Amino acid sequence: MQDPYDWLAPALKTIHRAHWYRQPQCSTCQGAIAMVQGRELINFASNNYLGLANHPEVIQAGQNALEIWGTGATGSRLLTGHRQIHQELEQALATFKGTEAALVFSSGYLANLGAIAAVVDQRDLILGDRYNHSSLKNGAKLSGAKTIDYPHLDIAALEQLLHHHRHQYRRCLIVTDSLFSMDGDLAPIPKLLKVAQDFQAMVLVDEAHATGVFGPRGSGWIEQVNCSGQPLIQVGTLSKALGSLGGYVAGSQMLIEFIRHRAATWVYSTALSPADTAAALAALNVIQNNNQPRENLWQRIDQLHHGLKKLDRLHNPSLTPGIPSPIVCLTAPDAQTALAWSRTLGDLGLWVSGIRPPTVPHSRLRISLMANHTKAHIEALLAGLEQLLPSGGTGCLE
Repeated sequence: MQDPYDWLAPALKTIHRAHWYRQPQCSTCQGAIAMVQGRELINFASNNYLGLANHPEVIQAGQNALEIWGTGATGSRLLTGHRQIHQELEQALATFKGTEAALVFSSGYLANLGAIAAVVDQRDLILGDRYNHSSLKNGAKLSGAKTIDYPHLDIAALEQLLHHHRHQYRRCLIVTDSLFSMDGDLAPIPKLLKVAQDFQAMVLVDEAHATGVFGPRGSGWIEQVNCSGQPLIQVGTLSKALGSLGGYVAGSQMLIEFIRHRAATWVYSTALSPADTAAALAALNVIQNNNQPRENLWQRIDQLHHGLKKLDRLHNPSLTPGIPSPIVCLTAPDAQTALAWSRTLGDLGLWVSGIRPPTVPHSRLRISLMANHTKAHIEALLAGLEQLLPSGGTGCLE
């Protein structure tokens, strides 16, 4: 009798041949210096943008919550899992994001799946940026709506698609990341909102990597481009700049009440653990009462982008970094080259991840900065990248 699992071995061989095979690497806490499989490396692979995963106030808040409420919520919010601290975090997030209300999920991925599938179904249309995060793409699939991708950041193409398709559907939802996690570029939110208004379309913006980083108060790219208060759906995570775990949806009171009833990933999931909830709440307090971490981060961002421009002039005048952000990518000709570049930098004491398909359409190095990086750390990174450019030839810094 044929083994029903005999397809696994050849499938894994295909992954190996394409240089797509991946395994987790054990590391210490996500500070600027990390021990990775026994080696001390400068960490340019973490989303801990403000260093809050290591902040003493954030750690203490999580420890206090463990002593008060135990390790887990042990039930969904609508049954036994709701705690007062969940409500406090939601109120704090709504204030931070400039919305009437917010709802906390157990992860950012679940927030996107639940929100998208709640507001549209098979009678509706979703238009999404081609480079959107997997959670946005899979939320669209889960909803059953007709889904069409538009070229990355191309508002003119989006408008053309709306002209051709919008009239055929009941509702329309436009979905986009604000800061794209694998490219480091940013969505033109004001233009997107204008097009959405013209076609009576809803807009969902994933602020996962922008929350805590952009804006006068650090609330995200939407605040940075003066679109706070606009009628849109804001989604984000608590696991990046906030240094904890979980996700949120923020918007009008009616929107949040509706999602609370219709988002299956919220209704049927165990509530976020009390320790994670308390840590996220403490991180929000740090962000709103102490600008120093964000100022430190932007000093390092400016230093890196200035250095990249200098490298581009020396090695290839056509290479130019994009809009400054804590994420920079160096595109590679293939997956094998991306892995080789990552190993070379590792030998120089730098932890920079090689990202390959299917995570991204094109292989690249992904560099991410943190507030607790020093000038010397950035200088070491630039020296390492300079060693790659002459041999890479086709690299593109973005």
